Amino acid sequence: MTATAHQPAATGALPDADTCYRAVSGRDPRFDGWIYVGVTSTGIYCRPSCPALTPRRENCRWFAAAGAAQQAGFRACRRCHPDAVPGSPEWNLRGDVAARAMRLIADGVVDREGVSGLARRLGYSERQLHRMLVAETGASPVALARAQRAHAARLLIENTTLTMADIAFAAGFSSIRQFNDTIGEVFGATPTRLRAARRTPAAGSAGTLRLRLPVREPFDGAALLRFLGTRTVAGTESAQLADGPLRFARSVRLPHGPGVFELVVTPGATSPLEAIVGLAELRDLGPLVARLRRMCDLDADPVAIDGVLGAHPAFAPLVAAHPGLRIPGGPDPDELAVRALLGQQISLLGGVRAAERLVAEHGEDLPPELVRGAVTRLFPSMATLAAADPDAFAMPRSRGRALVGLAATLAAGEIDLGPAADRPAAYRALTALRGIGPWTAGYLMIRALGDPDVLLDSDLIIRRELDRRGVTDTDRLAPWRTYASLHLWNGAPS
Repeated sequence: MTATAHQPAATGALPDADTCYRAVSGRDPRFDGWIYVGVTSTGIYCRPSCPALTPRRENCRWFAAAGAAQQAGFRACRRCHPDAVPGSPEWNLRGDVAARAMRLIADGVVDREGVSGLARRLGYSERQLHRMLVAETGASPVALARAQRAHAARLLIENTTLTMADIAFAAGFSSIRQFNDTIGEVFGATPTRLRAARRTPAAGSAGTLRLRLPVREPFDGAALLRFLGTRTVAGTESAQLADGPLRFARSVRLPHGPGVFELVVTPGATSPLEAIVGLAELRDLGPLVARLRRMCDLDADPVAIDGVLGAHPAFAPLVAAHPGLRIPGGPDPDELAVRALLGQQISLLGGVRAAERLVAEHGEDLPPELVRGAVTRLFPSMATLAAADPDAFAMPRSRGRALVGLAATLAAGEIDLGPAADRPAAYRALTALRGIGPWTAGYLMIRALGDPDVLLDSDLIIRRELDRRGVTDTDRLAPWRTYASLHLWNGAPS
């Protein structure tokens, strides 16, 4: 992707000041999440598309992350809510240490394990990590995690009737005073004033939240939910794909307990994607929102992706039919790995049925207060599957043994498929395991690790579609070949 006056640059650095100011002057929403503008005359920072009066250029400071603007002393604008925009696509596109750190911070690792735990996961010292993140984003790990806490707190303040004390600890603050001070510094208002100023009544209670998930347009949410919905595993998932809003619901394991969520896509709605969330522990709201964003690929840059793919004559009609296609992920990459292994060399329905047997025989019941319709159970943990008798599974003995071996490897942390994963290392480790070949490893690079540039040409359908459409020059589709694979799946004759 080449940087222009109308498109952010595909690097960790900010665009030049001229490009940044043109984005703000033109209120260009495509730059939201890529850059933030701090206005020195007001002490407020905004997204580029903010409807407020365009600031004078000499009063503008540019930041690559909301946490950097907050660390510099700027308060979030109450008109454009810059803390709530989709994040930079760079952190999901890139595989370097800074990008992996940003994904872990979004997952709440600093709150749970501290900066030392974040550095340990990445194999660097705290000082080295601090230096890298300041160079990339302008903010320290502590400041970036603080921004995440402030955003989680604002969601709870505006979407629930919880007490402020409950919100403070649910959002990860260590004290009421720290909570009050941070909210005042970040938003320029007390928590009580933020709640009083909300535009709509609270849509959630102590255990349930209804959230709007910001997306970059175009967004083909219908294709996303249909992909997920045609693979639902009874007990842990359910889907409604008929007329009206499309719905996909499922259970999930989170750091402090189980949870459930329902994704709702309403074509043509002002908010094209909503999530209805139930949590055993409200402390898991931030990590769940981060996982939903990765699962639905919400921080992708669809204009850049569609621009590259749409310029190829074989893909132009596919992109025109499905602009804004997203990578369908999952909230638990280890579960995706097990399900991918189960589905090898059998039909889609056969793989789903095999997963349903695992859920019935080795899964766990949800607490009654979290049961949502047909979603009643949790997928088995990797520790449970690792301890199972491989010969007792209703599948070929070799596959049962491969499943137990994979689960044991994942349970022991010997392969990381989470936000901090090194993608090339994960691919090598997966293909070294018994029972996992290049197709399964490539499929997991797409769905579990969100790699945007995987052409899964070992897949029979994709290979056939490439041949049928006469596509030989796939290098020109980089770095978005995963989206090309998805378009070929979508465009294949049924």
